[in-house]
Amino acid sequence: MTALLLAAADPVSAPVTQWPLRILLVLVVVGVIALVLLGMRAGWRRRAHAQSDIAEPLLPPDVLPDITAGPVSGVFLGTTQHGDWLDRVVVHDLGVRSRARAEVGPSGIALRREGARDVFVPAAAVRAAQMARGIAGKAYERDGVLVVTWELGGRLVDTGFRADVADEQRVLRDAIVGLVAEPGRAGEGIR
Repeated sequence: MTALLLAAADPVSAPVTQWPLRILLVLVVVGVIALVLLGMRAGWRRRAHAQSDIAEPLLPPDVLPDITAGPVSGVFLGTTQHGDWLDRVVVHDLGVRSRARAEVGPSGIALRREGARDVFVPAAAVRAAQMARGIAGKAYERDGVLVVTWELGGRLVDTGFRADVADEQRVLRDAIVGLVAEPGRAGEGIR
């Protein structure tokens, strides 16, 4: 019995005799991962080609005059086709999730992003602003995402933004609703 316990406590492990099989299995797993990543990249490129008719958004001015709300730091969650929050718009970096700062002024909404193209939504293009549960395949708590509906080259799109501080997100929403409710546009799509 003592010999069995001493043998079990021996710090020397048995030699690995199946090296070729182990190397082959590792290569198979790496190959499968590479194929999945290539497939994802091909899908993204195919979607970008199909959406090549979508207009390029404007760049925000260096300084947004008369800021009514912001800058508010948060996350740019992406842009989708209006009404279909799973149909992500991938052209012009609109589908890229990134850290961002949002500012609202009488001229529109400036979304200054880190690592992706900045976006400016002119006030005349804004159609609605609402709080939602999610966008672009991301779900959060109730009213966790600010969704702005706007017109981009004759097409309605929804852009999601999640502020780091919930109260600041509501301030942004109210400022954007103020853009929609300007005289001559009262009641258009306010939610």
